[in-house]
Amino acid sequence: MATVRQSHRPVEQILETAQEEAQRTRERIRKGIDILLARDEPPVGVTPKDIVYSRGTLKLYHYRPMADTVYRVPVVFVMSLVSKPWILDLTFGQSFIQYMLAQGFDVFMIDWGIPRPEDSHLRFEDYVQDFMPRSFEHVQRETGEQDFSILGYCMGGMLALMYAATNPDAPLKNLVTAATPVDMNGMGLFKKWTNPKYFDVDRLIDTVGNIPPEMMLRSFELLRPMDRWGGYIRLIDNLWDPMFVYGFRIMYKWTNEQIPFPGETYRQFIKDLMWENKLMTGQMNLGGKLVDLKNIKIPVLNAMAQHDHIAPYDATSPLLSLVGSEDKEEIVVKGGHVSLVAGKNAIGRLWPKVADWLSHRSV
Repeated sequence: MATVRQSHRPVEQILETAQEEAQRTRERIRKGIDILLARDEPPVGVTPKDIVYSRGTLKLYHYRPMADTVYRVPVVFVMSLVSKPWILDLTFGQSFIQYMLAQGFDVFMIDWGIPRPEDSHLRFEDYVQDFMPRSFEHVQRETGEQDFSILGYCMGGMLALMYAATNPDAPLKNLVTAATPVDMNGMGLFKKWTNPKYFDVDRLIDTVGNIPPEMMLRSFELLRPMDRWGGYIRLIDNLWDPMFVYGFRIMYKWTNEQIPFPGETYRQFIKDLMWENKLMTGQMNLGGKLVDLKNIKIPVLNAMAQHDHIAPYDATSPLLSLVGSEDKEEIVVKGGHVSLVAGKNAIGRLWPKVADWLSHRSV
């Protein structure tokens, strides 16, 4: 007759496990209350910098060097119009800006600021043919160099493409685009939601002026409705882990701090790009200048995320086929729209690639 051997855990081990779980529960409660009350929010965008130019809501930052020697050609980060720029400068040790400074680059950033109601008249022409050229002039004054490179993220990459295409004689040395859509037929649900049969963009803009940040946030969330709730579940499971909570709070803060989309730019974006796909076909016109990406002859690096749901691969991948550059390269990394440029995925993949690629072209 077989005997059943029962294993009894020592009482000490059971008590130790119970104490560990009790401690984790206390940490969950304490950190949960901190999050609910927005207490001790993590600092963001803290890399030392100086404002060297401002105009309206726009600010041009010049980051203080972190290396003894710097590359001759400065890098200007250009952010999207609809998000705060500190996603590129999260916090110490998790900052794209800081990483580039440590590699010896002279780094600037154009922060578009938060559009005011009186800014609803701004169009792509204002950004591409006025704000960006004036900012680049101040970069040249600060550095004493004529040449500069641009790194554009998301819509910032689109603005960079428009600038480069309409200013082929500008001293633009290199162009890096990250999560930058060019073929709006590949924009997935965004393309369906803005179908002109159902979406009256004129009525919307004439009514609200700037697109409210709440509308932008909910439209992003509707692309993957369960992501927010899945994030909450993971947070609850890991509330005892200070590093997990810290990372969650940083990303949650950025995701929820959407800013208004300037009304007339949004109208252009929908009509010229989402409906008529003019950036893809070379028919977009800004202030009488044709935005033909074939005019871009400088080196181009296009970075894409394989699982990007905001700027899908189908929308970003045709970029290199549109530019006239001979020196052009693309990098596709696993991850999404944000993890392409921020977090552990970016630290190990995109950042080193961008720094290495620019280093050979910035002397």
